[in-house]
Amino acid sequence: MTGAEMIVQILADEGVDVLFGYSGGAILPTYDAVFVHNADPSRPPMPLIVPANEQGAGFMAAGYARATGRVGVCVVTSGPGATNTITPVRDSMADSVPMVVICGQVPTAAIGSDAFQEAPVSTLMGSVAKHVFLVTDPTRLEATVRTAFEIARTGRPGPVVIDVPKDVQNWSGPFLGEGTLPLPGYRSRLSQVESQRLDAAQCEAFFAMLGESRRPMLYVGGGVVAGEASAALREFSDAFGIPAVTTLMGIGAIDTTSDRAMRMLGMHGAAYANYAVDDCDFLIAVGARFDDRVAGDPKRFAKNARHIAHLDIDSSEINKVKRVSWSHVGLLPEALSALTAHGRVTGFSRDWSEWHTHCAELRRVHAMNYDRASEQIQPYYVIEEINRLTKGEAIISTGVGQHQMWAAQYFDFRLPRLWLTSGSMGTMGFGLPAAIGAQFGHPDRLVIDIDGDASIRMNLGELETVTTYNLPVKVVVLNNFGDGMVRQWQKLFFKGRMSASDKSLHKKDFIKAAQADGYVWAKRLDAKADVPAVIEEFISYPGPAFLEVIIDPDAGVYPMVGPGQPYEAMITGDHIVSRSPGEAPPPPPGASEMF
Repeated sequence: MTGAEMIVQILADEGVDVLFGYSGGAILPTYDAVFVHNADPSRPPMPLIVPANEQGAGFMAAGYARATGRVGVCVVTSGPGATNTITPVRDSMADSVPMVVICGQVPTAAIGSDAFQEAPVSTLMGSVAKHVFLVTDPTRLEATVRTAFEIARTGRPGPVVIDVPKDVQNWSGPFLGEGTLPLPGYRSRLSQVESQRLDAAQCEAFFAMLGESRRPMLYVGGGVVAGEASAALREFSDAFGIPAVTTLMGIGAIDTTSDRAMRMLGMHGAAYANYAVDDCDFLIAVGARFDDRVAGDPKRFAKNARHIAHLDIDSSEINKVKRVSWSHVGLLPEALSALTAHGRVTGFSRDWSEWHTHCAELRRVHAMNYDRASEQIQPYYVIEEINRLTKGEAIISTGVGQHQMWAAQYFDFRLPRLWLTSGSMGTMGFGLPAAIGAQFGHPDRLVIDIDGDASIRMNLGELETVTTYNLPVKVVVLNNFGDGMVRQWQKLFFKGRMSASDKSLHKKDFIKAAQADGYVWAKRLDAKADVPAVIEEFISYPGPAFLEVIIDPDAGVYPMVGPGQPYEAMITGDHIVSRSPGEAPPPPPGASEMF
C-alpha cells in the first residue's frame, strides 16, 4: 500500500465512520485514498465532510467525540490548514476530548526550508496536544497512526496530532495489519492507573468519613462523562442518598431532573448549588479538578467540609488546588462500583433526611428566576420553552458567552453526552461546528446549537455546511447586539465603559445570511407573545432551521461569583433570592484576577 492508503485502512480498522477536513496540496494523496475507499461498495463508507474553515473541521471532530465518546478525526493540509486547527486541539486538550488530527506536511527533504505552506506543526502543536508525531520514516507510519488512536482514547483522553510529509503518503510498502509503537513509559503508567483497585481498607476509610457525615455532597466533573462513569455514579448516589452538584463539564452525569441533582455549581452555578457546597460537611469530588471557575477562593471553597475525598484518573489533579483527606487514582466506573459494593455488603446506611430537606429548601428558596413580567424577550424564557419541548433529551451545543451559561442553567439533561460546550478554553465559535459533528455522530437525535450573535460570527461559514449536507441541526441565535458577557463584566467591574463590546451598529442581517446559505426555515423572533408558537414550529421543522431571537440587551447571567471570590460573596441579581440580602456588595476582584 501507499502511505496514504495505509492511513485510510487504519481509519477503517479503527471503526471511523466520518472524517472532517479541508483539502490542500500536502494532504492530497490521503484525500485521494479516501475517495478510492468510498468508491468501493464492499467497504464501509467513510464520508469526508468539508467545512468552511479548518477550525470548523476540528470542532466538528470534537463535537462528534463529545457526543459519542469515540475518537473524532480531522484531516487537514499543511501550513495554514494545520495552524487553523490549533484552537480546536487546545480546546480538546483542555476538556479531555479524544481526537486525532492528521496534517499533511511538505516533503521530508523540504522540512525546515520555509517551503510553500510549511509550518512547524510538531513545535506548534507540541504544547497544546496530548501528543504529536512527525513521521519521517515511512516504515513507521502504520504503527504511528494506530498508536495515535490508542493515546487519544486511553487514560485521560485528549487530542493527538500526526504530521505526515507528502512523500511519506506517496511511499509504497508492505501493510502489516498490526503493530504499534513502543511506548513503555506511557503504557506502564497507564497500566498502573488502570490496575489500581480500591481495597477493603481504603473503602473502610472512605465509609468511616461518610459515616461521620451529616451533610455529604458529590462534586461531579467532566471526568465522569469522559470516563463513562455516569451509570456507576448514579448508582452510588442512589444507593446512599447523596446529592450531587456538577461542574460545567459534568452536566448530564447526573439526571438534572432527579431529586438528588443540585445542578451546576461555580461562578455561574445555581445559588442553591453553591450554598449547598458551603453547607456540606463531606465533599466527594469525582472527576473534577477544583478549577478557578468553581473554587475561585480555594481556601474558602467548601468551607464547612471536615473531609474531602477525591477520585480521578489523573494523579496530577490530587492536592493540586485543594488538600484532600482521602484520594484514589484509577478508573472511575470501577472505583465507584467498588465503593457501592462495599457499602452494600457492610450494610452501610444513614438517615440524611434532614440534609435532603435542607437541599430541597435551598432549591425552593433560591431557585433560578428572572423578570418574567418584562415586555422584552428574556433569554431564559426562550430556553425554558425549548426545554419544555425537548424534555432533557436533545443534544445541546453552545457557543461561549452569556447564552452558554443560560443554557447550562435552564436546560435539563437526562443523560451524559447531551451537553457540548467549550469549558476550559471558552472558545467562541465552538457551538455550530460542534453541533454538526454531533449530528453526524447521532443522525437520528435532535441537535440544537444555542448561540450568541457574537459567538456564531466566529464560524458563521459553517451555516452552509449544515445545508450542504442537509443536516436537521437547529440553530438559535440569542441576539443582544454585542459581547454580552464582556459587557456584563464591564458594567460590574469597569464602571460601565463598554470598550469594543457594543455591536448595535453592526449591519449583519442573520436571517438573510441564513437564507443565502440555503435555510428554507429562517425566522426572526422579536415579540414575546410569539415565543411558544414560533419555537414549537422551529423544533418540529424536519430539516435545517435557523431562529434569531432579539433578546433583552441588558439580560445578565446570575448568579455570579466574581473571580477569586468565595460563594458567600455571590451576586444573585434582582430576581434570585440571596441568603445574605443585607450584606454589602463584595469588593471587586483585583485587576490580575479579572476574567
